[in-house]
Amino acid sequence: MSSVLFVLTSANKTLAGNQTGWYLPEAAHPYYVLAPHFKIDFASPEGPNPPVDESSIQAFANDEGCTKFLNDETVKAKLASAKKLEDLNPADYDAIFYVGGLGPVLDLASDPINAQLASQASFYQAGKVTAAVCHGPAALVGAVDASGRSIFAGKAFTGFSNAEEEITGKGKEIPFLLEDKIQTLGGKFEKASEPWGAS
Repeated sequence: MSSVLFVLTSANKTLAGNQTGWYLPEAAHPYYVLAPHFKIDFASPEGPNPPVDESSIQAFANDEGCTKFLNDETVKAKLASAKKLEDLNPADYDAIFYVGGLGPVLDLASDPINAQLASQASFYQAGKVTAAVCHGPAALVGAVDASGRSIFAGKAFTGFSNAEEEITGKGKEIPFLLEDKIQTLGGKFEKASEPWGAS
């Protein structure tokens, strides 16, 4: 069976000191789509028990998939035994997926071990699926192709937009805005006509 690595943030505080972490539905929903078909492991910069954004638990308290994820004994065990990025063997995985939330902007974006993991022969340069959702693409800003160029250069991308950051009021709690940052790396940002719409 093919294996997918879910990478979650270890950051639990924003620059303003507010609680943060990985965003619940951005882990739960993909997990239940992929789990019947792939072996899934969790990892984070600091390893076991990466912090969930508590506001996402409240916001999705009535979401069946999120509730299931929080109470799933298999998921709990995977989170409790999440590997440190530095201890991973990339050859064990066929794809890597970065879960969103503000956290990735705070730690994964500047983590040299993560940049090496995502970009070099491990994943992107090996032609393996390298994916992210919402703020998750922040984890890939240090990733480069074989020539040393950003993996975003000349490519279309999407993620949490500047307009969405303004609406949430969280933009000043993170080191950079995703839309701006990836555009400086040569990426071509695409977004829906309305915030949080499908593009």
